[in-house]
Amino acid sequence: MNNVSEELQDKSLFHTDLFIDGKWQSTEKRFSVSNPANRTQIAEVAFANETEIDDAIRAAHRAFVAWKKVDVAQRAKVLSRWCGLLHENKEDLGRLMNMEQGKPYREAVGEIKYAASYLEYYSEEAKRIKGDLLSSPFANAHTLVLKQPVGVVGIITPWNFPAAMFIRKVAPALAAGCTCVVKPDERTPLTAYAIMELGRRAGLPPGVVNMITGDPPEIGKRLATHPKVAKISFTGSTQVGKLLMRWASGTVKRISLELGGNAPFIVFSDADLEEAVKGLMLSKFRNSGQTCICVNRVFVHASVIKPFAVLLEKAIHALKVGDSITDYDLGPLIDESAVHKVDRLVRGACEAGAHLCCGGKRLKTDQLFYAPTVLKGVTPDMDIFKEEIFGPVVTLIPFEAEEEVLEMANNTPYGLASYFYTRDAGRIWRISKELEYGMVGVNTGSISTAWAPFGGIKQSGFGREGSAYGMEEYLQIKYVNWHE
Repeated sequence: MNNVSEELQDKSLFHTDLFIDGKWQSTEKRFSVSNPANRTQIAEVAFANETEIDDAIRAAHRAFVAWKKVDVAQRAKVLSRWCGLLHENKEDLGRLMNMEQGKPYREAVGEIKYAASYLEYYSEEAKRIKGDLLSSPFANAHTLVLKQPVGVVGIITPWNFPAAMFIRKVAPALAAGCTCVVKPDERTPLTAYAIMELGRRAGLPPGVVNMITGDPPEIGKRLATHPKVAKISFTGSTQVGKLLMRWASGTVKRISLELGGNAPFIVFSDADLEEAVKGLMLSKFRNSGQTCICVNRVFVHASVIKPFAVLLEKAIHALKVGDSITDYDLGPLIDESAVHKVDRLVRGACEAGAHLCCGGKRLKTDQLFYAPTVLKGVTPDMDIFKEEIFGPVVTLIPFEAEEEVLEMANNTPYGLASYFYTRDAGRIWRISKELEYGMVGVNTGSISTAWAPFGGIKQSGFGREGSAYGMEEYLQIKYVNWHE
């Protein structure tokens, strides 16, 4: 491995092997991980074969027999210790994420804190799992409702939030009494492996959480079809989500999917424009626009679109683009295909009549940085309106009436996140109910927290993460008819 800080290696947080049954396990075949900021190789990571994938599943299945019987107070202690270790090592984890994913260091450390919040929340929520005692229609009988862990969970996480997506799924699964086999994205496995090491130090018993890397379709298919895996939790593209659904149907697995988005951001005429721009900048340019809930289409009332655009362009010109550990706002896109996609959408919109206000190009031909971009005159027939951009591009679209903007905002097969700004209380209720999205941010560009149910509708998936609703995804109901 190259370019890995000595501090990370000294603390033994930097791992590149499989983690199966409580042990780090090397493999003959390996693949490389590179820093997207400069394209230098930073590690060679273990590549699991079919036997090793099955070993991880079997280890999780063996561990489930004991882990489901561990009292919730003990589970909570393990999660709490893991939370503390994330906080203690947040700077090192932030540096590691910065290297492999390109996320600004400040954002990366923020993601570690965000991930830790799920461990804290579910260490407490574990103690609140409860069933019910219902009335029975029979004399001398009792109707009991029990909630029990579903079993082994196959977890597949994306590259854009390598810490948060791992912990957001694993924490409620463990709290519920499930065991896990986790596959982090092959582009960003190092942060997940480092956090896995901290989980080992926190006292996770062998086999309770296993982590494997390798060929995504092979691992995904094996997890989705293996009879000992009871549930799949996946965050990623809608295309892959549909494939996992087909594979999982063979064994009628439970499955939860957090898929693509096409978030609208609506600014009404009575909105506080400065606050709206702040919210837009927070949502749109976090992680260089590479988030599933970031703003994709910006609808601004025609009466305020000019002053809004002035404030927006001023804020965009203040953004700093960087490629090191120093303070900056925008890092690189994840790989060459990501840059090509963003550039294709921007060029296609311009060729179809959109007006380029700023940006619209990669910053250097040999690098993965794309300039923050603003487009005006985008229409619903353009690809950039229909597709998830996943880059630092704002599309400004004027509107006149509520009915018009709702029709445009809902004109998508996706339904993950949405945002709008207004001071009108009546409008807040109307728009919140009419937006066809699983999450709605009102006068804010930030909606994700461990205390709230995160998830979408339509082709953005189903199931929820976070809050007590997220715990329910890992529990199954058993009815006991007890006659005296």
